[in-house]
Amino acid sequence: MKIDILTLFPSFFDILNDYGVIGRSLAEGRLDLRVHQIRDYAHDRHQQVDDTVFGGAAGMLMKPDVLAEAIEDVSGDDGHVIFLSPQGSVLTQDKARQLTEYDHLVLLCGHYEGVDARITRHFVDEEISIGDYVLTGGELPAMVLLDTLVRWVDGVLGNPESAKTDSHAEGLLQYDEYTKPRDFRGYTVPEVLLNGNHGAIAEWRLNNAIEKTKERRPDLYARWREEHQE
Repeated sequence: MKIDILTLFPSFFDILNDYGVIGRSLAEGRLDLRVHQIRDYAHDRHQQVDDTVFGGAAGMLMKPDVLAEAIEDVSGDDGHVIFLSPQGSVLTQDKARQLTEYDHLVLLCGHYEGVDARITRHFVDEEISIGDYVLTGGELPAMVLLDTLVRWVDGVLGNPESAKTDSHAEGLLQYDEYTKPRDFRGYTVPEVLLNGNHGAIAEWRLNNAIEKTKERRPDLYARWREEHQE
């Protein structure tokens, strides 16, 4: 999978080379990640990437000519362009899984007060938000998006079942998990997990996930119930 990132702060992403499954997928060649400096597409001697807002408003906007040239240069014929924006649809596990169906993603990280509307309307395929709040730039959201979608790229996780049992993967929070010791300060591992009965374990895990979701995220539980009504 190929991912191009357009940003004013390329060094922000250097950490990804040594970060968990992303770093491993880069080293193994499963992920082709390239980071581009947006200023390189500005042709004036000051490499200006922003300007004042027509009609008057606070702050500055990123210029459409610079961004359009950057997007066109890195996206080619197959790039699916995503603008990380608080105005976008909220990122979900399902959305991350859907995005891995693209061979080539282009992530545009905005700054200042945003970008010229002609970019979002004519040069961007979709806008994605990581939550209903505003950040100073799109770099953190881009890293969040990367971290969640790379788990769905074939071969990235040692055990492909890991992604399938993550919270939200099936509409529920993940069931409780335990490791050694069996007895920790009087808190013991549920007996059903120790008897080797895989059918009983699967049933316990499902019921645990349902009750956990009902308690902690009643909104998710209500949606899950609606989807699973016969």
